Amino acid sequence: MASIFLFGLSFTLDILIINSIIYAVYQKKVAWWKHLFNFAIYCMMVTFSYHLFILLGGRVGEIFTNNLFPYILSLSSYFILNILFIGIYFFLLHKDKITNIFSGMLKDKSFLVSYLTTLLMSIVFGILIFSKNMFGLFLFVCIAILLSVAFNQHFRLFQETLDKANKDTLTGLNNHGYFKEILEKEVTAAKENDQPLCVVIMDIDDFKKYNDLYGHIQGDHLLQEFGSLLKASSDAANYIVARYGGEEFSIIMPNTNRKTAYSFMNELRKKVNDTHYKGVEGLPYGCLSFSSGIAECEKETYSISELLNKADQAMYAAKNQGKNLVQIYNGHSEYTVQRSLSLEKELEEAEFQLKIFLSKDVYTYRHSKRVYQYAVDFSRMLNLSAHERKTLILGALVHDIGKIEIPRDILNKKESLDPHEWEFMKKHVTYGKDIISTNKKLEDLIPLVELHHERYDGNGYPYGLAGKSIPKLARILCVIDSFDAMTTERPYQKTKTFQEAIAELRHCSGKQFDPQFIEPFIAMIKEFESSGDEQHKEVAASIVN
Repeated sequence: MASIFLFGLSFTLDILIINSIIYAVYQKKVAWWKHLFNFAIYCMMVTFSYHLFILLGGRVGEIFTNNLFPYILSLSSYFILNILFIGIYFFLLHKDKITNIFSGMLKDKSFLVSYLTTLLMSIVFGILIFSKNMFGLFLFVCIAILLSVAFNQHFRLFQETLDKANKDTLTGLNNHGYFKEILEKEVTAAKENDQPLCVVIMDIDDFKKYNDLYGHIQGDHLLQEFGSLLKASSDAANYIVARYGGEEFSIIMPNTNRKTAYSFMNELRKKVNDTHYKGVEGLPYGCLSFSSGIAECEKETYSISELLNKADQAMYAAKNQGKNLVQIYNGHSEYTVQRSLSLEKELEEAEFQLKIFLSKDVYTYRHSKRVYQYAVDFSRMLNLSAHERKTLILGALVHDIGKIEIPRDILNKKESLDPHEWEFMKKHVTYGKDIISTNKKLEDLIPLVELHHERYDGNGYPYGLAGKSIPKLARILCVIDSFDAMTTERPYQKTKTFQEAIAELRHCSGKQFDPQFIEPFIAMIKEFESSGDEQHKEVAASIVN
């Protein structure tokens, strides 16, 4: 840019050619087409910036500080074109959304600051050369070298500190905390770009026995060697590996479906079996082995905790089947079913929490009991796994638990709520999430408690999720909850007949509700009406199994 201002276009392009040849020789390992691409975009940037500079009244040969307008716009165009070309390059390379690429670059403050600094330096460079000729060039080169050394030193120290914070000290792999940060970003990207993603959790089989036989120092050596093998295999497939904790490791597999993930993990399992490690002949299989669980991210995956929980369940299923296995999460594994059945033990506790409403808001108590009963019956009609069925039933019982935190005068208000009160009322889903989160056994219920007021068209709360980005069970609960709200007397809403509520369900199908659940639910309601079943108008106080 300094060359453009002082010597014009032809001389600048000559310098660019010489620079590109030197750089290509120096960086022989870089693909030739990348050098050509780089040279081409610089040619276009330099040419456009020069012509814009001349068009705006700029004069070559001197830096005129009394009119900086041509310089500023010329530098800005250079900057904008560079971002545009880099964005196109990454779009072609990674097939990511181009808007995501540009927003990512522009949100990076360090990127913007470093770029603007470089561009401003071109004016400083031009002034020094014009004023002091070769001495100005000498001063600038000295300053540039010193700044480069200082920045490199600071970057090295920063990188070392970052590595200490993000790396596991024993294996050198990503640690648990940094793994979750990466997973959060990868899951978001996978959903936005509609690409598959799998997560694996693996556990070295009988590692405690190995430690007992040979001591913890030898056990640490085994972890290091296993981590090195794991990293080499994962790096070759562009996967991200971490030490999850103890003898557990985890892998993020971007752009990978469950079938490919299973194939990779099974090959890795065989490779580990066939690799000799000191002392493993004393283990049950006579070799080193691991059990692993695979979970695939889906549009309706609520959080990385849910994804990791599924991978963890699949891993324990592999353990329960004899170890040295790879298991894909499918919601029907033995461990999952056992865990689902254990939720019944929490019904009594949930019922106890619910009874708090008897003294504060009897409407919410009776509404929750009815929604619970609807969930019991509707879950029988749907193709749900045992775990999903139990989660839906228990989630229906406690879905409004957050209203405990809503003031009594708002809960029991006879008139319509004003905007401020309604905003306060909507917070009950967040309060409910906080209450449920205190009990690890109930963490599967969090999506139902927090998201049962999300709408299929994206106009719900608290996050405005849409379509299948809303977890399936939350979409089902939304239908049940809304139907009971429409057909039951509430302080802030008129009561509809069953027929009016059915008409409303159909009218809002595809808007508020997921269409696939509307007709099955209506069929169930009509069946109750035809059979004269009255228990769904008022549920008994006892919990029905």
